[in-house]
Amino acid sequence: MANLRAGLIGLGMMGRHHARVLSSLPGVDLVAVADAAGDPHKVAGSRPLLGSVEELIAVGIDYCLVAVPTAFHEPVGMALAEAGVHAMIEKPLAQNIEGAQRLADAFAAKGLVGAVGHIERYNPALQQARARIETGELGQVFQITTRRQGPFPARIADVGVVKDLATHDIDLTAWVAQQPYQAVSARTAHRSGRPHEDLVAITGILADGTVTNHLVNWLSPLKERVTIITGEKGAFVADTLTADLTFYANGLIATTWDDVARFRGVSEGDVLRFAIAKPEPLRVEHENFRDAILGKEADIVTMEQGLRTVVVAEAAIESARTGATVSVA
Repeated sequence: MANLRAGLIGLGMMGRHHARVLSSLPGVDLVAVADAAGDPHKVAGSRPLLGSVEELIAVGIDYCLVAVPTAFHEPVGMALAEAGVHAMIEKPLAQNIEGAQRLADAFAAKGLVGAVGHIERYNPALQQARARIETGELGQVFQITTRRQGPFPARIADVGVVKDLATHDIDLTAWVAQQPYQAVSARTAHRSGRPHEDLVAITGILADGTVTNHLVNWLSPLKERVTIITGEKGAFVADTLTADLTFYANGLIATTWDDVARFRGVSEGDVLRFAIAKPEPLRVEHENFRDAILGKEADIVTMEQGLRTVVVAEAAIESARTGATVSVA
């Protein structure tokens, strides 16, 4: 069977990583790349360097990875759908709900495989956490908390921290819990002088009653990516920077020394850091998308799921604007 012919549009910071993976992905030939601004990271090599999605389509591609700025996700994605080209579009799916809905509808109407690049789903620590939750190792899940902070990314200009970063946490939380959001309440701040928010705190509730909390900013010199999942048997702590997963078990042995009990709680259990395989999340994401196109069993973030994440993100922005809790349709 001939290799799939892949194209890449958008050659910025994420585009260069997609080019690296696509260049070595079994069963795939990266045949051309495109970016109206050129090739700043020199990823084209001997491949044609094109200026538009139309030129990329004309080369003849089976699928395309879209890593252009968020504002261009919809027009580029719609052009690919019209041409019958499968596509994975970097997160968020689109700048707003309406654009995300149009993309999801267009790919579904054409019978195409459409996916969204929510890469955190493929982090080994979160993959392990979800698998262990499914087998009952945590019991009922009570709360999912995430912290995502780091320095300001100068490359982001068209969206704020909610759609650029918090969408990671919104998607991974709904995926880990296998529950949709029911409502969110949020507060934002503008500290960098840009038109978009650069700090957000979001409290939410999922359909099964799980409480969620997301603290996200791009104002900190400390880079942190942590997910804490608390359940009836203990807590999982996933550090997605190092792909480490640690389990803090609820103890069965009461602490009888009163002074220590007041400090530590009534009981403490074992702490276990799991030894897990750590494949590169971006490569796993690409492997799953390739397999989905080939009709094999695969775990992709569908455009319908990407749409739901945009809905929750806009609800958070609306909540911050109005000061009210917003139900998620």
